[in-house]
Amino acid sequence: MAPALAAYAAVVVALLIVYFLLGTSEIYIDGAPTPAETAVLGVLVLVVPVAAWAARWVIRLRDRRKQAVVAIASVVVGAVADLIQGGLWHLLTTGAVVVMIALVTASGAGAVLGWAVRLTMNQAAAMGGLFVRALPVMLLTVVVFFNSYVWQMAASISRDRLWAALGFLFLVTSAFLVSTSRTRVKSMLASLTDPHDTSHRLDGTPFAELPDPQQEQPLTRGERLNVIAVLAGAQIAHLMMVAICTAAIYFVLGLIVLSPEVLNKWTGGGSSDGTVLGMTIPVPQSLIHMTLVLISLTFMYVSARSVGDDEYKQDFLNPLIEDLHTTLLARNRYRG
Repeated sequence: MAPALAAYAAVVVALLIVYFLLGTSEIYIDGAPTPAETAVLGVLVLVVPVAAWAARWVIRLRDRRKQAVVAIASVVVGAVADLIQGGLWHLLTTGAVVVMIALVTASGAGAVLGWAVRLTMNQAAAMGGLFVRALPVMLLTVVVFFNSYVWQMAASISRDRLWAALGFLFLVTSAFLVSTSRTRVKSMLASLTDPHDTSHRLDGTPFAELPDPQQEQPLTRGERLNVIAVLAGAQIAHLMMVAICTAAIYFVLGLIVLSPEVLNKWTGGGSSDGTVLGMTIPVPQSLIHMTLVLISLTFMYVSARSVGDDEYKQDFLNPLIEDLHTTLLARNRYRG
């Protein structure tokens, strides 16, 4: 729990800085930002990298006692920040966050998510290669990006309806990835017998000295679902990073080209301010919506492209399946 709590503490401290700068927890920037509001925007830009660095620093501590101290200190920081910003009632926020992190950690979902993120970062070359091969989708998105009718839709559609549409596309793409993941590991789920000598891959683990069982114990239904969920979840996280990087390019491009005159023509008089997590910032709402649409379109494209991309399979997918296979071999020895 310590890394997640440290990241949460970093976010809380950033929001506390915003509170001291503006005198309120709500962010509403209308028109040209003041110096204080400019500082707030800088804090918002830095909060995610700082939170990620804090979590990574705690992971590297290794010492359980030090991690426990960091976890307790993070909870205290969150509680103090809630008291300063909203009194005792806001303490429920910190309590809810701690309970949620505890549940995610206890269920193992946090470990799977952390493993997928580490694997994605270690395989950055594969992500970069897939990003380069995703450039053809930019032809489509450029047509979308510079299409005034799409901008009018992005400016007029409600946030709830947009999330519903994006959620539908995400579910369709995720179902496709789950289906292909099941196909890729079908033979491995049917039999754990390894045709190669892989005992060396368990060196340095408690399973290295255990003998292979004489009789293989088939995987349970829950174990099969777990393997498929891990494989699909890692791919979704990996491909979503590619989609976010692609859409970030267009977000920056939008900040450059969307002058008040262009924004007025493309959106039919759309607002020059937008909302993110309840905060009003000087970024057009239509640009925020357009970025979300581009993330969804790119995610669908790279997901379909990954099925037949040999380099993606070699650099990312095959090592991922081999790791899962090694884990199942260890499980087979342990059960035996």
